[in-house]
Amino acid sequence: MAALSWQVLWQVKSSLALGVSAWGTALTLAITMGGMCLGSLVIGHVLKDRHIVRPIRIYAVLECIIGIAGLCLGTAFAVVERLDTWAWQATPDNAPLVHFLGIILTLGVPTICMGATLPVLGLMARQSNLSLAILYGFNTLGAAAGALLAAFVLIPFFGMNSGAVIIAGLNLAVGALAWTLKSDSGAAVPSTSKIYSPAIKIPAALFTVFATGFATFALEVAWFRSLTAAFRSTTDAFAIMLACVLIALGLGARLVPYLKQRNISLGTLTGWAGILILLATPLVERFDLLTVNMFSAAFLLPKWFFLTFCVIGPPVLLLGISLPWILEQQDRPRRWGGLYAFNALASVLGALCAAWILLPSIGFAKTAWLAGVFVVIAGFVLNADTKRKTKLIGYALAAFCIAFISDSGVGRTRTQGWQVDIDVKPARVLESYEGPDATVSAVEYENGQRSIIIDGFTAAQQLSAAGKIGAEHYMAWMGHLPMLLHENPKNALVICFGTGQTANAVRRENPETLDIVDVNPRVFKLAHNFSENEGVLNDPRVTPIIMDGRAYMRRTEKMYDVITLEPMPPTFAGVNALYAKEFYQLARARLNPGGVIAQWVPFHILGLHSSLSIARTFREIFPDAILWVDPYSGTGILLGSSGSTADFGKNWPGFMRAGIPRDMSREEVKQALVLGPDGMEIYTKGGNIITDDNQLLAYGRAVSDWHRFGELEEENLTFLRSVHAQMERME
Repeated sequence: MAALSWQVLWQVKSSLALGVSAWGTALTLAITMGGMCLGSLVIGHVLKDRHIVRPIRIYAVLECIIGIAGLCLGTAFAVVERLDTWAWQATPDNAPLVHFLGIILTLGVPTICMGATLPVLGLMARQSNLSLAILYGFNTLGAAAGALLAAFVLIPFFGMNSGAVIIAGLNLAVGALAWTLKSDSGAAVPSTSKIYSPAIKIPAALFTVFATGFATFALEVAWFRSLTAAFRSTTDAFAIMLACVLIALGLGARLVPYLKQRNISLGTLTGWAGILILLATPLVERFDLLTVNMFSAAFLLPKWFFLTFCVIGPPVLLLGISLPWILEQQDRPRRWGGLYAFNALASVLGALCAAWILLPSIGFAKTAWLAGVFVVIAGFVLNADTKRKTKLIGYALAAFCIAFISDSGVGRTRTQGWQVDIDVKPARVLESYEGPDATVSAVEYENGQRSIIIDGFTAAQQLSAAGKIGAEHYMAWMGHLPMLLHENPKNALVICFGTGQTANAVRRENPETLDIVDVNPRVFKLAHNFSENEGVLNDPRVTPIIMDGRAYMRRTEKMYDVITLEPMPPTFAGVNALYAKEFYQLARARLNPGGVIAQWVPFHILGLHSSLSIARTFREIFPDAILWVDPYSGTGILLGSSGSTADFGKNWPGFMRAGIPRDMSREEVKQALVLGPDGMEIYTKGGNIITDDNQLLAYGRAVSDWHRFGELEEENLTFLRSVHAQMERME
């Protein structure tokens, strides 16, 4: 339980230290699994010729080391962040190497200790006359509990730092308890005193644990990409998906003794795991259609869990049988360590190959097919009986044909998305990319409207008729407003590109330079599908930069007159970093005196408390903040200045620049300014400061507000009207 809680915290901390990116995620995964691989190999080698009387004490020491390392977590990642900033400014070509070394130094010790626990667990199982598979199963079920504990309890209620202390306390408590326990027999466990001949030969065992480890993590990448489109890219959705996988793996391990007693062939079970993978993938492809009516408030998360487990649980459960089955047939720490390490190595390769090679080249569905076929081959290798092999191949071919025929055309003829109603589908997929970071598609609807869809969420849209005003109207004014509030903006920065309408509005105001930062390179590739951006990327003054926006703010030394950002929804995983106090401090440091910043506040997808918290956090760093609400879309835009001018928001000097096309006059813009600095003071009283520690928008209440999708905008605007009424009474 502690181990998976740590991994949740590690991922958040590493994204803050290195930026949200596919590279950072892959790096953290590779070092985590690599450390576990190394720890398992080393401890297996060290224990191979030793007689260990009390292996549980080794386990106790390992747990205590993990706990102590956890207490140093905050300091370690702060050092990594400083190293990252130094590397980008001093030697950018070597920055990836600095990242790699920094994460190794931070996560190396605890992950090595985690991996080392498996061979020790094997000794404990033999000494206590317990099934290693059962202990491994309980350990995996604990991991599932840890994923849920971190996402739904520790971070929402205690925050990152206190959560780390609690998890460290859990490790230390387990270590202390384990140290005091006595073995049942007190006799040494002989690791090499008897010759053991396992039922499965080592080459076949190695191939099986490699195939199942590779397939499990490849499926996590492929299937999770599809499930994300149905369930949204929120932290609770990821926690539920991960818990489903871990629970299935744990149950599979727990069933090993029962299955062995009934002489069921491991080859048959493994082969059927591959068959079920092939059969489950067409359902995973259609999760957005299966869940379209599931967004009522009642029992939303249990419904997500139930449906996910029903579809992916059976194949993953069968996948989870092979490793503990084979481990239990060994009696030597070296073999336990070697097999576990080989499985961990395969897991890293499966995740990286799926994310960086297979998804971009063949898509998530075919990636899942390959994983299923690979597992079927493992089942074929394990089966000694010719009839069983023949039947397995026949069933596998039938399952593959079903999967092939049932291909829903994701990325070619349809896009996935939790917002998409069954009866309102894109008429045409213009262009689509599946990459290690996200699936991005440009689509056109029957009415001519075009949208960019990122992991199932309609991130931006463009109406069909030129000059027609709709829900996307605020996008241009995310660019116009901060430029109009500045007398002479020369250098501008746009964080998050979307369809390019905000960047084009900034460009229309004629800055000398315009930098556009986006973590996803595919949005730039799709820009030509949206005419409203008027080819902004082709302007010689414009520089597109592929990087996490917050990381760029920390790494760059360039100063700006205007910064504007419209990221993915604030409650999506990783986006809290662009609404936290620490981010606004970085932004203010990058603004020239009198510089202006604009921040998106999507009232239609934020609960009232989240909106108030965003405004309060923004105002904490920009005390003269004002709130502008788009009259056509109802979207909020916060504006602040690095200066301390009393008349901020009263004068709009940019309107003196003639010849710039805009669809609102100065008076219309001023009328849409709903709260000045005085009103903001009243408005923000009910909010809380958003920080990297509390992750207020990423976990807990803010995420749960999503189920009230249709009510949120009215709730926010009603409260704004009440603030206006209060101000009028005061006047």
